[in-house]
Amino acid sequence: MAAPAALLHYIHDPLCGWCYGAWPLVTAARAVLPVTAHGGGMMAGRNRRRVSADLRNHVMPHDHRIAQLSGQVFGERYFNGLLTDSSAVFDSGPPIAAVLAMQALKGNDAGLDLLAAIQRAHYQEGRRISDEPVLVALAAQLGADGPAFASAMQQQDLDAHFQTTRGLLDRVGGRGFPTFALQRGEAMDVIDVAMWLGRPVQWVAHLRGAMAGASALPGR
Repeated sequence: MAAPAALLHYIHDPLCGWCYGAWPLVTAARAVLPVTAHGGGMMAGRNRRRVSADLRNHVMPHDHRIAQLSGQVFGERYFNGLLTDSSAVFDSGPPIAAVLAMQALKGNDAGLDLLAAIQRAHYQEGRRISDEPVLVALAAQLGADGPAFASAMQQQDLDAHFQTTRGLLDRVGGRGFPTFALQRGEAMDVIDVAMWLGRPVQWVAHLRGAMAGASALPGR
């Protein structure tokens, strides 16, 4: 199979609020070119965090700002449920393993669909997306076999994936999550998505122009 003429790399973390804010741009982009997600492990391993008042006070102002700029909904069960549950742990590893498992079982698009479901479960429904049973249930809703999916999650080499993702982030000159990089052949250009948050129609027009070579990317 021939390589696509253009490919959009989406470097993200499931527990990054700005990545959730950018998700409508991922959805819009998928209509015009292939999109590949790369999980960064922002809150994985030693960086995982138990929910606390400090964590809540840190993330809530950012979340309100993200909602204002992107139009994304942050649910009551997230703000006044999950963010007040001191028994919950935020760990990026399991949801990223889940996306990789879904990709392995059902392909890239299914992995992106699961990532969208994971973000909704976290930010809208206040569910514990670091808990394997929650991830298995979300995958089953998208047609995955539960036991096969759970087994595939356990087989993922997250350390290797995080290393590859961060290598890509360094290669393209990204500054964190989310980073979008448009690849055409061997060339990759980072797109500053800040100006496109909440503007998916204009974002798609920009991508089409960039793919056609009709407009320069920001910063070039």
